[in-house]
This record gives sequence, structure tokens and C-alpha cells, in this order.
Amino acid sequence: MLQSVNLRDYMLTNPVKVKPDDSVLDAMRVILDNKISGVCVVDVDGNLVGILSELDCLRAALGATYNNTGVGLVKDHMTGDNLLVAHPEENILDVAQDMLLKKHRRRPVVENGRLIGQITCRQLLSAVKNFR
Repeated sequence: MLQSVNLRDYMLTNPVKVKPDDSVLDAMRVILDNKISGVCVVDVDGNLVGILSELDCLRAALGATYNNTGVGLVKDHMTGDNLLVAHPEENILDVAQDMLLKKHRRRPVVENGRLIGQITCRQLLSAVKNFR
């Protein structure tokens, strides 16, 4: 049985982050080094401005190869519009259901505009493994 249904109790509290003006190549290294499928993009104040997935990086790299250009900056390839975020007091089961419906692997957790965590499929699996 879940000890709590509060998202705050299961989220990653220090998700891997990059800045919008970082190069996509640097972001790719961060993703590979941390063995994750994407990163949160934050401004200098820690406000969430986007998400960059490994698919975004692959798209940028293939486009650069095809067009014989550089891969560019994170801000040029991240998802920044209509970001779906969670709040720390949300019900983890509701967030999990919504992530499944939208086929999202991660959801940033935001409080007052600032990124304070992230919930991923891995944390969700860990949370529900004892749920019966």
C-alpha cells in the first residue's frame, strides 16, 4: 500500500537541468552521462522554461547532419510551449494517470514557477510496486 499519495513524497528533488543557451551537444552529454531520457531546461533563476528529450537531441543531430550545420542551442530544440507540469501536493495516482494518457515519461514539478523536482516513470513504478 502507498504510504502517501502526495507527489512531493516520490518526486526527484534535484532533477538534471540544462540552460536554454547550452549547446545541444552539451545537453546530449548530460543525458548520456546521467543515463536519463531527458532534462529540464531552466533559466538563471531556476524557473522552468522547457524540456529537452533524447528524441529532441536526435532530431537536432540528424537535422544538422542532413543540412551540414551545427546542432544549435537547447532553446532551439526544446519543448517550451504548453508545458504540462505537476505541483508537489498533487495526487501521485492522478499524475500517473495523466502521464499515461499523454504518453509522457517525465513531468516537471513546479512551485511558484520554479522547478523543485520531477516525477518520472521510474519513480512512479517504485511508488506503486508495493500497491495492491
